[in-house]
This record gives sequence, structure tokens and C-alpha cells, in this order.
Amino acid sequence: MAKWEILNIDPWLKDYEDDINLRMEGLKKQKERLLPDGKSLKEFANAHNYYGFHKTKTGWIYREWAPNADGLYLIGDFNGWDRHSHPLTKINDEDWEIKIKGIRSLPHGSRVKVLVDANGSIKDRIPLYARRVDRDSKLDFAGIIQNPRKKFIWEDEDFKIKKEDLLIYEAHIGMSSEEGKVASFKEFEENILPRIKDLGYNTVQLMAITSHPYYGSFGYQVANFFAPSSWYGENDELKSLINQAHKMGLNVIMDLVHSHAVKNTAEGINEFDGTSYQFFHEGEEGNHPDWDSKLFDYKKPGVSHFLLSNIKYWLEEYHFDGFRFDGVTSMIYKNHGRGVSFDSYNKYFSMNTDIEAINYLQLANELIREVKEEAITVAEDMSGMPGMCLPIKDGGIGFDYRLAMGMPDFWEKTLEKRDEDWDLSRMWYELSTKRENEKRVSYVESHDQALVGSKTVIFRLADQDMYWNMEEGSNNLIIDRALALHKMIRRITISMGADAYLNFMGNEFGHPEWIDFPRNDNGYSFHYARRQWSLVDNDRLKYKYLNAFDKAMIAFVKENDQLSSEIFRLWIDNDRKIIAFRNKDLVYIFNFHPENSYESFQLPIHDQGDFEVVMDTDQEEFGGSGRISHDYIYKSTRLQGTDYDGIKIYIPARTGLALRKIK
Repeated sequence: MAKWEILNIDPWLKDYEDDINLRMEGLKKQKERLLPDGKSLKEFANAHNYYGFHKTKTGWIYREWAPNADGLYLIGDFNGWDRHSHPLTKINDEDWEIKIKGIRSLPHGSRVKVLVDANGSIKDRIPLYARRVDRDSKLDFAGIIQNPRKKFIWEDEDFKIKKEDLLIYEAHIGMSSEEGKVASFKEFEENILPRIKDLGYNTVQLMAITSHPYYGSFGYQVANFFAPSSWYGENDELKSLINQAHKMGLNVIMDLVHSHAVKNTAEGINEFDGTSYQFFHEGEEGNHPDWDSKLFDYKKPGVSHFLLSNIKYWLEEYHFDGFRFDGVTSMIYKNHGRGVSFDSYNKYFSMNTDIEAINYLQLANELIREVKEEAITVAEDMSGMPGMCLPIKDGGIGFDYRLAMGMPDFWEKTLEKRDEDWDLSRMWYELSTKRENEKRVSYVESHDQALVGSKTVIFRLADQDMYWNMEEGSNNLIIDRALALHKMIRRITISMGADAYLNFMGNEFGHPEWIDFPRNDNGYSFHYARRQWSLVDNDRLKYKYLNAFDKAMIAFVKENDQLSSEIFRLWIDNDRKIIAFRNKDLVYIFNFHPENSYESFQLPIHDQGDFEVVMDTDQEEFGGSGRISHDYIYKSTRLQGTDYDGIKIYIPARTGLALRKIK
């Protein structure tokens, strides 16, 4: 029996036992380094409770981590931005401190910075542990003191995280309004949470929450790791949003960016103490070649202290229910997975593997369980690293789920082909194949496919015809095809063995056009950085059909327990474009042929009993023609010329249906 269970689960790893041992030995050494005297990660990850600004009985204390600085001075509104009146004292080899008398000496909302004298230069910086960062009329960012008169009162003590069968609604606060502006936390709480609840999703995944100076970065160029983005409102308004989501029974997970940081020195943490290596690798190793950002050195205790404390902070201070870890593939390979086709195990286990990053992710997952046992973790990993979603004790990395990033890539490539050339065997492989004992989030498209430079599924299918032919009564073959395939693609993706499912905000109703944030090239317009909810709310437009289908599909999946279940292939016919499979007591049949309907298709079910259609993509309430009867009972009998049981059924072109065994 192998030392690590991962080697028993995946026999292909037998030749890579040394690599798994290296992974686990590295974790052991890092824990010994960080956690002396039996300390827990939960006890270790408290940097935010030591550094930054904290009230005392007589005033304030401010501490900063700047091991290589020569001098620090606190400046701000409170002292008229006097650059010398409030020097910090170095209290050990790494930390600086100043005590300020009087609680009112630092009023709520006042602006502060820290002047850092280091490496022969003097720069005004934002405190590393600032809990709010905002810009003034001159677009100058500064730390904002948080000392509100009223403390936020949480009302979610009865909320229980739903960890299984996740139905994730990925959302961006700022672009959630139809108005040409940056929407607020409050507007999202009042206007979008009810939509999410009504559609039936049980988890909200919030993007771009951490402070980022450039709005158009989609939140992936983080500058201030302990500050919610001020683009959307006050800190307590984010708490109110999460509190309300919990009262509605919704999980809220955060898009966590610990894979890199913005290179800015004026707004971010880069070169805070005058060195390039305080947080990041030195030289080119510290620069991401594609993202123009800085890369963390995860081996350093100070970096682990900062990042792990950041995780605990978001869980405890804002009651987040977990995280979707961004850029995991970039983290765990020294070449960041760039241009690599992960088609052999050698590419996972070589000198290219960043063991220190893997160890950090293991520590992060372990900490999250200590702080909030039922919290959810999702890895954005396109490589399929073995063990990503296995327990750490088994030799894994500890995530609950991995994003199935090959699925949207598959659909993108498929939609580039003629309908007659679709490869249903490949479809089966991409949608159903997963590592044993590891869970994945299935999805057709996320925000990545909605951005300028890519295309959403609906836009690939309909393109400019969406502008002229989405009205009720309009007959257009391109739109008919788009609506039919939009429903079929989503239905087969969620039904074919998905452990969880994700949809990006607005894609459920086929939101037209792309996402393009205000920038110089578009005249800083908000025209494409919004969501046009009026389209789906307009009863005269066909968007309502896609929305109704999505809502019914989500309800159907929940009612019939169709996630996290084993599936059994029944039929694949590339010529007739038929694919069929079974998921528990439900039989799914999809006819992707653009023209051919089959009057009496013989489908082997290998089961005796009666079956009835319980949902299909051609229902009139979903914009279809209503060609399939839900009243007819299909009796399973021995099929002619075969030795197995099945049914004969009418399956129209471009239609997917589900049958339930009734006895």
C-alpha cells in the first residue's frame, strides 16, 4: 500500500511517487518554519490584527512590516500632511510602530499615507494593511481610517454554507447596473440578489472585490489586499450585501487573487520597503511575462504571513463562505503553464513544478478549514494537476473543486465548425471525464468568454442578427438555431456528470455583445461595461425564453439531484448527431443534427419500465415549437434485432430532452 492515498487512487502516479513525496516534505518543512511550538495556522494567520491601525484605550497604534526601510513617517489629514511630525520607531529587525494619543486624533474617513525612506529614496506609500483605500478628486489613492460610530450588526448566525451541488452565479458588482456607471454594493444587493435567488442559483461568486486602482483590470491587478474596492461603496455596504445574501440562503464566495499583484508602487505593495524582494521573487522571476505584474515568493515566512492572514481576514471580517483561487496554473508551474499542452504526466512533475506555490495552496486550504470548516475552495487550474481536489492528508492540494476550463475551450472550438462536423465522441470525453474522487465545476462560459477579444456562445451563434431579430414574431433561421443550441449546450453541460455548475451574470438569458471596460480606446465609455436587464424583462423579446429555460433547468437539476452523480453512456452516433446517457433515473437524449428529426429512434436503456418526458428544450415556454409530448408513456421493451431493452422515441432536430422512469 502506498504511503499517500493519491497513489492508490491514480495508478498512473506510481512513477511519480518521489514528486508527491517532495510536495509533502516541502509542506512539512514550511509548517515547521512557520508554526513553532505546535502553533496552528489559525493562530499564525493574524498579521492583520497586529499590523495596520488599531484603537487602544488611549488612542491608536499603527504598525508596519518594512524590514529593509531606513525610516517611516505617518502622514495624513490628521497632521496636515506634515512629513516629519509622526515618525515610526523600529521595534525589531522587521517591524515599525507609532502610538498616537486620542481616539479622535484619527477621525473616521480621514486620509493617511506612510512616507517610506528606503534604498536612497523617499516615497509616499499606502499602508500595507489599510482596510480601505480610496481616491480623491485628483485620483490620488490613500488609506482611509475606519472608525465608524456604528458597528455593523450581522444577522446571519443561522446561515449554513451549502458546500455540495454548487450552482454558481459569477458576478461583477460594478457592471451589474444597466446605467452607464460603476454600480454599487447596495444596488447589487437590492436589484441583483433577488434575480439570482429567483433563478435558483445557490452561490454567488463575486469578482473584483479587493482594491484595484485600474477599474478595467476586472479586479485582477490587486493593489491593497485588505481593502474592499472603494469603486462600489463603503466597507459596511459589502457586509450588508453578504448579510442579505445569507438571509436569502445564498453562499457568497470571493474571487481571490493571490497569484500575483499589481506592479504599481504608488498604490500597491511592490517595493514597499525599498526592495523588489520583500514580497516577490527577484529579477525576471518576479515578473509575469503576460500579465505585467509581480509574482510572490511563497517560501518567505513574511509573504505567507501576509497572504494567509489575508484569507482569514476575508472569512472573519466579511463572512465570505470561501474562495475561487485565481491563476492557480500560473502559480504551480515555473513557466506558468504558458503554451503547455498537459497531455502527459511528465509535464506535471518535473523541474518546472513550483513546489513552494503548491505548498502555499495546501497551507491556504488547511487554514480555511481551521477558520471555517465548511468553507468552499475552487481552483482555477487549466492543467488538471493530479491531486488538486484531493485532501492534503492523501497527498493532495486540498481544494474542493477545480474549474473545468477545458469545457468552454471545447465549446469555442466546436462552434467554429459546421454543425454537421461536430464530434460527439469528443463532446462525451470533454464533458464527462474527470479525475477519480476529484470534483469539478462544469460551465459553458465564464467572464473570460464574455470579454472583448472573445465571444459569448450566443454571440458566436447569432452575431449581428441579435440586433434585428430577437422580437416576438420575428422569424429568422439564425436566431432559431442560436436559441436552440444555446439551450442544448447548457443542458448537456450541466447534466453530464457535473459536480457543480457556473454561469456568468447575464449569460443565462443570452446577453448580447461583449464586456469592455472604460479605457482610452473607447473614450472611457461604460456602454459595454453594464448588463442590459431590460432585454430579459421585455416581454416582447426572445431573451425571456432563454431566461425561463435557465431557471427551469436549475430547478430541474436540484429537484432531481443531477449534480455529483455517476452517468452511464447509452448511445453516441456521430452521423445522426445523437448522444444519449443516463443520470440516475433520468435518461437524456440530444439530437444535434441541424435538419434530421427521427420519428422512431431506437434507444437502448438496458432497463425495463415506463418512461415519460419531463423536460425538453423545445417546449413553447422556452421559445420552442412544442413538438415533443409530455403525456406519452414510453414502455421499455426488447428492441428489434438486439438483445437489450430500450424505447422507440421521436427526437426532433436540435432538441434535447429528459425522460424519467416512472415505474
